[in-house]
Amino acid sequence: MRKILYVILCVSVLIAAIQINAFAADGFPAHEPYGEGVGAMPGRVVWSYEPDSVDWDGNGYWWEPDNFNEDVMRTMVSDSIAALGGASTAADGWRALFENRNERNGESGGYKAGEKIAIKANINGSAVMDDDTSGETSMSYTNPVLLKALLVSLVEDAGVAPSDITVYDVSRLFPDYMEKMCTEGILSGVNFVNRDNGAADESAPIVWSHEFSGAVNYLPTCVTEAKYMINFANLKGHSYGITLCGKNHFGSFINGNAMRPPEGANLHQWLTKNEMGIYSPLVDLMANKHLGGKTVLYMLDAIICAPSEGASITLNNSKWQQEPFNGDFTSSIFMSQDPVAIDSVGADFLINEPAVTENNYSARDASNENYLHEAGLVKNAPSGTVYTDSFGKTVTNLGVHEHWNNPTDKQYSRNLGKSEGIELVMAGPTAAEDVTVAYNKESGEVTVNNAPENSTLITAFYRDKILSGVELHKGSGTFTANIRQDIKNSDMVKIFLWDMKTIRPLSDAKEIMTEAETKMNVQIGDALFTATLEDNAAVREFVAMMKETPVTINMSDYSGFEKVGSLGRSLTASNSRMTTTAGDIVLYSGDQIVMFYGSNTWSYTKIGHIDDLTGWEQALGSGDITAVFSVAE
Repeated sequence: MRKILYVILCVSVLIAAIQINAFAADGFPAHEPYGEGVGAMPGRVVWSYEPDSVDWDGNGYWWEPDNFNEDVMRTMVSDSIAALGGASTAADGWRALFENRNERNGESGGYKAGEKIAIKANINGSAVMDDDTSGETSMSYTNPVLLKALLVSLVEDAGVAPSDITVYDVSRLFPDYMEKMCTEGILSGVNFVNRDNGAADESAPIVWSHEFSGAVNYLPTCVTEAKYMINFANLKGHSYGITLCGKNHFGSFINGNAMRPPEGANLHQWLTKNEMGIYSPLVDLMANKHLGGKTVLYMLDAIICAPSEGASITLNNSKWQQEPFNGDFTSSIFMSQDPVAIDSVGADFLINEPAVTENNYSARDASNENYLHEAGLVKNAPSGTVYTDSFGKTVTNLGVHEHWNNPTDKQYSRNLGKSEGIELVMAGPTAAEDVTVAYNKESGEVTVNNAPENSTLITAFYRDKILSGVELHKGSGTFTANIRQDIKNSDMVKIFLWDMKTIRPLSDAKEIMTEAETKMNVQIGDALFTATLEDNAAVREFVAMMKETPVTINMSDYSGFEKVGSLGRSLTASNSRMTTTAGDIVLYSGDQIVMFYGSNTWSYTKIGHIDDLTGWEQALGSGDITAVFSVAE
């Protein structure tokens, strides 16, 4: 639903919906999306921003747990998981994420008890030069409270046993305090694997898609034994390249260089050339069958962002200037199932932040863009590299890459009504429970009740699934608004209430049925009938199905007064007890379409009624039939 609600944030965004800016971000010209979005909600990146998550005055170390509000972070994680899965709860969100990951791997179903999950944390700032496990450094690493919030969600919301979870970084050592706080209470049994106890799986060497010298690199057994992977990276600057989800896997392999396996692998040369159209090892890591191939979730820790990988985090250098931070902490997390999309969004935030770029001149250089271009165009990579999954299978799509329209609006193609590209949405409550929005088809009026301050009623008009117009009406309390534009000129119209200050929806989106959608064709053999449709959730979902392709249902006779057949999926029922008449079409049991040539009294959701019953009973006959349903032109 957030895909609908985030389409429009303000008038300037709506104007941009028709014409994307000439330049997407500082130094990078706009281009069409490269690649295809993946995930339960393809191309979606969820952003949760909660300033109350951080309360640090600059004293002590940035990472001290008392500097963070654990309850707020727990809510941030839950809301983000729900939004990423297109669900209303974290439990349903996790279910959607696991089911999507399995479907893309040719499997069915969601998470099953006993399946192992490996979480790649970014512990780069801990034990960099020695074996100190105190964590007492000002350098950046995974936020301990956010890691705990993620683990709690996996256990409580996804139903994963703690003993089946392993947090790892085989190039660093985890701080002792972090391991302790993440293995207590309901998290008792969670495993941590570091460079001291990480074991190489010599049956799983990384096979690079480009020939170059370097040590043989093996994945750790905690990765190869896992069914799923979570890539838990940091949003931070870097003296070269970018440190996001792609580069997070520089801590996912083992070779002779225990502290710096990327140097042992000779990888840095590909990230320091400042060239476009060259091979990128980051794409190989994302394509690897055991790494990207198993990943159910990509996540960026942006609670407190370091200006560079080697910088000490201070109160001043960790506060960002761009909106909405405006001189405060970033206090954010980002989640996606699309590795290219989330790194594209992360790059846009980094290259537009003075706190990062002033000391990292290469933040805008070609090495960043080269990786994203190679990943987005992996099937036709500009370098000509044929990327594989390290087991001989050629990779044809990893995700979608593009830049936002501008640093203020932060809109991507799907936000602007297009069918492909990135969709950046805010996590958080989807609607206020006491707010109602109702449309009167006869008068053309929308009535809003219990609207809070800063409310804006938005009516969005679409043609061919692309945003074509908008009307904005501001109000609070109870107010009405007349839709001025003739909805007959649109093939889809949606209304919803939005809080422009918090950038969050206040009501569920309501789709208005256009005149074309009020009629349906019913084809039975050579006989064609039209039906007038009802206006309810089940009908709108049925219309959406018919818009994709005509719906064919095999129907059988029942009790001498109806034909019934399975739709193949469930619709949102709103049953009421009724006595049907000939020509009525109803939904029964959520997934059965029933057409009447007689009468019956039962609890149904009405779909519509045949306009002209001439020949209706004869067409239905006494045996089985095949009916084809389509939206009338």
